[in-house]
Amino acid sequence: DSSEVTRLFETAEDRAASNEPLALRNLALLELLYGSGLRATELVSLPRGALRPGQPFLILRGKGSKERLVPISSRAEAAVVRWRENVPGSSPWLFPSGKKHLSRIRLYQIVRDMAADAGIPPERISPHVLRHNFATHLLSGGADLRVVQSLLGHADIATTQIYTHVDSDRLVELVNTRHPLADRR
Repeated sequence: DSSEVTRLFETAEDRAASNEPLALRNLALLELLYGSGLRATELVSLPRGALRPGQPFLILRGKGSKERLVPISSRAEAAVVRWRENVPGSSPWLFPSGKKHLSRIRLYQIVRDMAADAGIPPERISPHVLRHNFATHLLSGGADLRVVQSLLGHADIATTQIYTHVDSDRLVELVNTRHPLADRR
């Protein structure tokens, strides 16, 4: 729910205020996950130079090696810029770990740890839950389904339609509570 997402961000921002490298990394991960709807694999394997100054989008090679443009919020861009100062110049990855980049499993653990730190039951939050929230919040804010399909990199619109269930539940509730004939028995 959105109050939990807010708490997750507030806690991550408080930690990042220390300028401690891992706290900066975690905030950058969170901003990119929730602010752009990236898949876990896409996020952890971002090249170091994926985000260019003054270019508010990433060019991603997603599932099936398809390229897509992913808009990046100014918040995510700022978090990445702060984090990137801590990434060794020799690293080809934005989120390096050992000789490669963070693994999807490690990302999952980091997100769960961040949830626990924010007082949220860790089982309620995962990279995919944040991607799902990204899509659901865009749709409930009035975004077009085709636009959300493009942002998520779904080949088939049917995959994106899964995210509309929340909206249809809300619409039924609206009709039942707000329609002029709703109180007539």
